[in-house]
Amino acid sequence: MLHISDSTITNQTVMLLRPSSSVEPHCAYLDILRNHGLSLVECISPDAAYRAMANGCRVGLLILDKHAELSQLERYEPLVNNNQIAWVGLVAQELIATPRMRDFIGEHMFNFITTPADPDHIILTLRHAWGMTLIRDGHASLPYRTRASDEPSMVGNSPQMQRLSSQIQKVARTDASVLITGPSGTGKEIAALSIHRQSARAAAPFVAVNCGAIAPQLFQSELFGYEKGAFTGAAQRRIGRIEAAQGGTLFLDEIGDMPFDMQVNLLRFLQEKTIERVGGTESIGIDVRIIAATHIDLAEAVRQGSFREDLYYRINVICLETPPLADRGQDIEDIAKHYFARFAQIHNRSLRGFSKAAMNAMLSHTWPGNVRELVNRVQRATVMAEGRFIQPSDLGFENQMEQSQSTSLEDARAVAESTAIRRALSQSRNQISRAAALLGVSRVTLYRLMEKYDIRTEPAAGTRSPPMVGRSASTHPGSRAGDRVR
Repeated sequence: MLHISDSTITNQTVMLLRPSSSVEPHCAYLDILRNHGLSLVECISPDAAYRAMANGCRVGLLILDKHAELSQLERYEPLVNNNQIAWVGLVAQELIATPRMRDFIGEHMFNFITTPADPDHIILTLRHAWGMTLIRDGHASLPYRTRASDEPSMVGNSPQMQRLSSQIQKVARTDASVLITGPSGTGKEIAALSIHRQSARAAAPFVAVNCGAIAPQLFQSELFGYEKGAFTGAAQRRIGRIEAAQGGTLFLDEIGDMPFDMQVNLLRFLQEKTIERVGGTESIGIDVRIIAATHIDLAEAVRQGSFREDLYYRINVICLETPPLADRGQDIEDIAKHYFARFAQIHNRSLRGFSKAAMNAMLSHTWPGNVRELVNRVQRATVMAEGRFIQPSDLGFENQMEQSQSTSLEDARAVAESTAIRRALSQSRNQISRAAALLGVSRVTLYRLMEKYDIRTEPAAGTRSPPMVGRSASTHPGSRAGDRVR
C-alpha cells in the first residue's frame, strides 16, 4: 500500500465531474480525498466546470462507473479536451473494455485508475497531475531557444526524396553549377543548403539572394557592391552579395525573375569569375559555387525571350527537381511530425500530437502550397489548438472543406476517387499492389485511375541534360516500365 505523507502540500483544488451525480450524490472516495487536504469542486455541468477553470483549477477527476454514462462523454468532451486541465479518470473496470472508453482515455486523460481503487493511489495520481501542471504553467512564459539541430533540413523517406538525397550527395562532391527546379514551397533552398553543407565549402558562407525581391534599379549594386561616391548616398564602400559569398556558395533563388538587362552582367561574372563594384574599375576575383533555383520553366522562358539562352546553359550544368508534396505519400506524416516537435516546444508543450482525423485530413489534402503550406498549417495548429491533440479545424481544413464542396455529382466523384487513391498510396507507401488491394480494384484499374487524375508515384528524373529549345516535353524520363497504363 502507498502511504501519503501529511507534510505534502495541501489545499490543492481538484475539479470533480460525475455524470451520475444527480442521482447518486454521495461517493465513498470523496470524504477520503478531502481528509487528505484536497479541495474538491463538484461541477454538475460543463458551465460550472468552465467557471472552476477560470478560477484557477488545473486538475480534474472524472468518475465513470456505469455503461449508461458513456453516452454523456460527448457532452463533456469539449471541456476534457481543453489542455489547461490535467484530467485523471476514475473508471469502473468493466468500462475499460469498451472502445469508446479506451479512445476517450487515450486522447484526453493525463492518467486513469480502475475501480475499486486504493485511495492512496488516487491521491498520489492527483498530486502528480497537480505537480505537472504547476511545472508546465511555471515555464509557460519562458522563452524557448532553438538548437542547432532545429536548422532547416530535408525530411522524408519516399522514393522521390531518397533519389533526391542520393543526387545531392553526388553533386556536393563537385563544384559544378546546379539548377534546382520545382513548384513553389517544395524546399528548393533547403536542397541548396544541403548541397552546401555536404560540400568542401561547408565552412565558408552560404549567401542566398532572392532575385524576385530586389528592385531592378538596385540589382547591380546589391549583387556586385559599390564604391564610395558611386552614386548619391554611397557614403562608403559596400561589398555585394557575390563578394560576400567568397569561398562558399551563392544561391540565386527565383532566378527566372531576374531582370533581363541584368542577366548579361551575371553571365559575364559566371564566365570570367571576376566582378567590378559599381563605380569602381578594379577587377576582383571571386571563387564561389553557383546554385540557382526557379519554379518556372526556364526552357519556355528562353523560347519566349524573357530569359537568356546562354545564361540558361551556363547555370543548368546539373539539374535537380524537388517533387510536389502531394506526390510524396508518407512524407506528409513525417514532415508534419518533424515540425510539430519543433513548434510544440515553442508554442504549446502540452500538445501530444495529431488526432487520427487531422492526420487523415493532411494525407487527403492536395497541398497546392507544398511543404511551405504544411509547415505553416502545423505552426498555426500548435498555436490555436485547445486540446491535447491537433484537430482538422486547428489546421484550417474545416472551413476550406465546407467552401470547396463540389457543385456536381461528377466533380464530387472525381474528388472522392482522387482522395481515396492518394490516401491508399500513402498508406501503402506507393506499393501499387497493396494500394489496389486497399481500394478493392485491380492493378490495371488503379493505373488507369492514376493516369486519369494525374497521380504519380515517381517524379520526373532528378538529373537530366539541359533541354533544347523547342524540344517536346511530353515524355516522362522518370517513369518505369509498368508504372502507367498508356
